[in-house]
Amino acid sequence: MRSDVLIIGAGPTGLVLALWLTKMGVSVHIIDKTAAPGTTSRALAVQARTLELYRQLDLAETVVAKGHRVPAVNLWVKGEKKAQVSFGSLGSDLTPFPFLNIFPQDEHERLLIERLERMGVTVQRQTELLSFVDEGERVVARLRGPDGSEQSWETRYLAGCDGARSLVRETIGTGFPGGTYKQVFYVADVDASGPSLDGQLHIDLDEADFLAVFPLAGEGRARLIGTVRDERAEHAETLHFEDVSDRAIEHLNVTVKQVHWFSTYRVHHRVTERFRQGRAFLLGDAAHIHSPAGGQGMNTGIGDAINLAWKLAAVLAGFAPDRLLDSYEAERIVFARRLVATTDRVFTLATAEGRIADIMRTRLVPALFPAILRFENARELLFRTVSQITLNYRHGPLSEGEAGEVHGGDRLPWAATDGGDNFAGLASMAWQVHVYGNASTALREWCAGNGVPLHVFDWQPEHKAAGFARDALYLIRPDTYVALADASGAPQAVDIYLTSQGIKLSTARAISSARSDNAARTGDVDES
Repeated sequence: MRSDVLIIGAGPTGLVLALWLTKMGVSVHIIDKTAAPGTTSRALAVQARTLELYRQLDLAETVVAKGHRVPAVNLWVKGEKKAQVSFGSLGSDLTPFPFLNIFPQDEHERLLIERLERMGVTVQRQTELLSFVDEGERVVARLRGPDGSEQSWETRYLAGCDGARSLVRETIGTGFPGGTYKQVFYVADVDASGPSLDGQLHIDLDEADFLAVFPLAGEGRARLIGTVRDERAEHAETLHFEDVSDRAIEHLNVTVKQVHWFSTYRVHHRVTERFRQGRAFLLGDAAHIHSPAGGQGMNTGIGDAINLAWKLAAVLAGFAPDRLLDSYEAERIVFARRLVATTDRVFTLATAEGRIADIMRTRLVPALFPAILRFENARELLFRTVSQITLNYRHGPLSEGEAGEVHGGDRLPWAATDGGDNFAGLASMAWQVHVYGNASTALREWCAGNGVPLHVFDWQPEHKAAGFARDALYLIRPDTYVALADASGAPQAVDIYLTSQGIKLSTARAISSARSDNAARTGDVDES
C-alpha cells in the first residue's frame, strides 16, 4: 500500500494538507484514530489570513457564509461595559476579510472532509499509526485498521498532524519543551439570552476571574470560556456547568437555556525542537501548542499545512531539490516560537492574580485600550497581528530583495481598485509574477517562454498605498508570499533567484502531470 504522503491525523491541519496536496496532484493517504469527525466546537476563530488562503480552494466564501462575523469586542468590569472596539474599521484597507469570523471546528472539519471527498480522497477512520521507520528513500509505517488487523504502508513522506500527544513527534525524538499554566479553564457551548448575547465578543475582566462570551452563528448561541478558581480547580474533572456559572449569570447577565457541551482543561505552551526529521514532518498541535489568546491555534496549524504542501508537491514532481523542504522548519518554527511568547504575555495579563494585576486588568486596560486604538497605526498593528496577515518570512532562506515597502518573504499585500483586486490570480497555486505599472518587453517574453503567469496591473494610488514600487517585479510563491522583490523589473533577477534555489517554475497543472507520469512509471499511487 503506497502514497506520496501519509498524513496522520484528520483535524483541520491534516485535512487542509490533504486538500492542498491533492489539488496539486500529490497522492495522499490520511488516517485518524477516531470513528467520526469531532462533534464539539473546540477552535472557533478563522482569521483573515486563513480566509485569504482558502480562496485557493474556493472555500473562503463558504466559511464566511456558514460562520458568524464578529463586529466588535467589548470589555466589562464588575458587570459594567467599560469599552468597545469595532473590528470593521481595523482592516478594511488591508484584506478582503476585515473581520473576525467565528466558524466552529466541528463544522469546519465537516466542510473540509466534504471537499476532500469531492476530490476522491476519504479519511481512513479508526486507523492508528503504530510505528514507522525512515529508510532514507522512503518511510515504512505500520498501521492498525478498524478491524484490528495491521498493515504496512509505504510512503515518500510522512506528516504528523496527530496533536499534542503526537506519536510521530515521540518517534523522531524532537522533544516538546515548554510548560503548563496552573489555571484551570472551563468551556461551555450554550443557548442563552441577555445583553452580552448580541453577536459581539464580550470579555469580563474581574479582580478574581476571567470570562469571555464568544458569539456563534444562530440567535442566542454562544461559547463561554472562563477560569475555575479556588478549591474547585483541584477537582476540575468532576465539575458541571452549574458549579461555575454564577459569574456569567451575575456579571454579564447571561441567562442559560441549554448547555450543549461542557468541559474543563489546562492550557499548555510548548514548541518542538524540530519540525522536520528526515522524511517526517510535524504540523499543528504536534509541533506547537499555546494559550487560546487571540484565536491563533487552528489558524497556525493550517498555515503550517499550506507552507509545507506546495514544497512537497514541487520536490515530489522533481521541480525542486530536497533542501526546499528544510525551509518549512526555518519559516514556521520562528513564527511558532514568537506566537507562543506573545500569547503567553496576553494570557498572563488576563489571568494573573494579586493587587497589581487586578488594577491593571480592571482599571488600566479598560481605560488605555480604547485610547491607544484611537491611533491608526495602533489599530492596524492589532489587526495585522491577530489576523496573521503580518506574518512574514523575510529572514527565511527563500526570501530575497525589496521593492518599495515590500520585501521578499512578505505576504503579498492586498490592493483593491475599481477594477478588482490583485488577489484574483492567486487561486492557481502556481508561481507567478506581478508588476504594478508597466512590465518590460523582456519580462513579458521571459514569462511567456517559461510558462509563468504574468499579472500586470495599471498603476493606481492604491498600489502605492499598499507598499508596491512602480514597475518593480514581484515573484510570488504558490502560497501567495513574495519570494523575490526586484525594483529593476528585469527577468535576469528571477533567473538568478531560481538558479540559486534550484527551483524550476511550474504551474499546478504541470506538477499534477508530472506526478501522474511518475505514478504510472513507478506504481506509486494510493491503493486504498
